[in-house]
Amino acid sequence: MSTYIFVTILLCGLVTWLSRIVPFAIIKNLSVPQWLISFLSFVSIAIMTAIFVESLLTYHAGHWPEFNLPNIYASIPAILAGVLTKSLLAVVITGIVAMAVLRLVGWA
Repeated sequence: MSTYIFVTILLCGLVTWLSRIVPFAIIKNLSVPQWLISFLSFVSIAIMTAIFVESLLTYHAGHWPEFNLPNIYASIPAILAGVLTKSLLAVVITGIVAMAVLRLVGWA
């Protein structure tokens, strides 16, 4: 591995680390308004929803998005697991098992 690639990897790691640590260091000494805390509580939900919806659609250039039926079928038991258990681990495991079963029976 050349020195250039090694330094690039180290600097990318440093930038990633700093971008995750610096906001916490800055906000540690500030008082954050309640409205901002309330707003930020929805950020993870919005990001997860965007990722979830994007995985349910298949995009083709010049056409409308189509439904990705195997992902939709696998998401149904995962959603039910989330509603019943309120556990992210249960949702992930249920989704993986559901997709594995769909692939095993040849629906995916």
